[in-house]
Parts: sequence; C-alpha cells; structure tokens
Amino acid sequence: MVMSEERQGRVTYVIGPDGSPLTIADLPPPNTKRWVIRRKAEVVAAVRGGLLSLEEACKRYTLTVEEFLAWQRAIDKYGLAGLRTTRVQQYRN
Repeated sequence: MVMSEERQGRVTYVIGPDGSPLTIADLPPPNTKRWVIRRKAEVVAAVRGGLLSLEEACKRYTLTVEEFLAWQRAIDKYGLAGLRTTRVQQYRN
C-alpha cells in the first residue's frame, strides 16, 4: 500500500459497511472522540476502497497505524461485532 498518494486519481466514493455509498463528506468528523462500531467500519472501508490512504486516515483521526490495523483485523476475523469495545476480551486470542 502506497501511503503518500495524492488526491488526484482517487475514487470519489466507496461502498460503506451498510452497503450505501460513502464519500469524504460522509466520514466521521476529524475531531471524533467517541468511536462507535459504525464510525470505525466507515474509516476502514474508506481506506480499503481508496477514499483515504492509511496515512491520511491516521493523521485525520489521530490514530496510530497499529490501532487502525487492529480495527481492520477485527473486522476481518469477527465482522463488525469485532469492533465492539465492550466485548474486546471475547474477541482476543
């Protein structure tokens, strides 16, 4: 994954976790403090679809690469339920 891509040539929308189109304007605001499942899933979908680069997402939301990758792994392994913070212990190995 190239992390220093420019905005040019980027997609204008991706399909979000609920199946609807997701644009930059639909993403959670940069000052988001409360990370519910839907917001995490939207950010992961945006990065996977090329709407944002990993670097842009981490900068925009003040996330570490490890934190973002943990969200991505949780979705891959457990689906959206893996993003629940109250159930983290059940989903960890």
